[in-house]
Amino acid sequence: MKPSFFGRTKIFGASLVRPMRHLRLFSVDWVLLSATIPLLCAGLVTMNSFTGENHFFDKQLIWIVLAFVVFFLFSIIDFRFLKRTNVLVTLFALAVALLLGMLILSHAIKGARSWLSFGAFSLQPSDPVKILVVLILAKYFSRRHIEIARVKHILISGFYAFVPFVLVLLQPDFGSAVIIFLIWLGMVMVSGISKKHLILVALLGAVSVGLLWSFAFKDYQKDRILTFLHPLTDIRGAGYNAYQSMIAVGSGEVLGKGVGYGTQSRLRFLPEYQTDFIFAAFAEEWGFVGVLIMFVLFGIILWRILAAALLGVSNFEILFGMGVAIMFMSHIIVNVGMNIGLLPVTGTPLPFLSYGGSHLITEFAALGMLMGMRRYNRAVHKDDTAHEFFGM
Repeated sequence: MKPSFFGRTKIFGASLVRPMRHLRLFSVDWVLLSATIPLLCAGLVTMNSFTGENHFFDKQLIWIVLAFVVFFLFSIIDFRFLKRTNVLVTLFALAVALLLGMLILSHAIKGARSWLSFGAFSLQPSDPVKILVVLILAKYFSRRHIEIARVKHILISGFYAFVPFVLVLLQPDFGSAVIIFLIWLGMVMVSGISKKHLILVALLGAVSVGLLWSFAFKDYQKDRILTFLHPLTDIRGAGYNAYQSMIAVGSGEVLGKGVGYGTQSRLRFLPEYQTDFIFAAFAEEWGFVGVLIMFVLFGIILWRILAAALLGVSNFEILFGMGVAIMFMSHIIVNVGMNIGLLPVTGTPLPFLSYGGSHLITEFAALGMLMGMRRYNRAVHKDDTAHEFFGM
């Protein structure tokens, strides 16, 4: 049986690595952390009204502080205990029970049973569930990388993602469900799936979409997809948000209108500009140059995540880092895609910029876990690192 990429990494990389470092209290990637700060500031500036009350701005400051606390706390934890099957199975069962309980007991907010309210603040459990999906798939694939080509492992791994996917979709939270699906699809592909089974995955995806369209999607979700196919057919109804978003992005041109001068967002033509459509609001005020800088910062973050992943002490750490990168990439692609009219509107936040504590804490928790695993990673010669990333 042909070994997967991860099996070959450990075999052929064995002679290139130094002995494991002694466990360190802090092992923070300051380049990665520094790249998040301008994005956080850009989000704060974009959602700041500059006049009157700053409800979103003030709360987001609190969430940012809490997110950094979570990041540094997680960065000093030894996460090797997550390799134990009983730990992950217990966490998975608790997550499923929580999602089921929310469907039965929680009150609907804006038509969705997605939130746990704590006074003035609310948390969305579907966000940390994404990390759990990454962990359980990393655990599963790390033990079966040699025989990953077998179809049964694709189906079993699909079950671990399918259960939270369905429960989140029933809330209904279409955006988070899409991200969970993309995490599974991405991790299946990087784990060493054979090319002939990619067709099977595509067919399963097509069948799933057909079943979801017939039995799961709400009318407004169908409207969003139909509007995506014909965006100008209902610009006063289902297509209004996407239409206004495209106007905002286009009106920013090269240098933007200036901070606080985005007419689409400041005059409330663009709805939810602090959350789902913050990319459009940012592009209107900062223009193409600002968007380019944003993408460079996202690129640095993804690069540092992958760099940490490739130094993982085992396939579990490597796959976890890959999964975190896939999670971030999925959020970025889906959010930007729906802001510029290339993808349906799904309510997916843009990492580090969109208002919200659940996704922000989840993002920094994932990065903190990666830093915690980085404390006991393998050390690589500088020449070997250059070869891995640049082919030198």
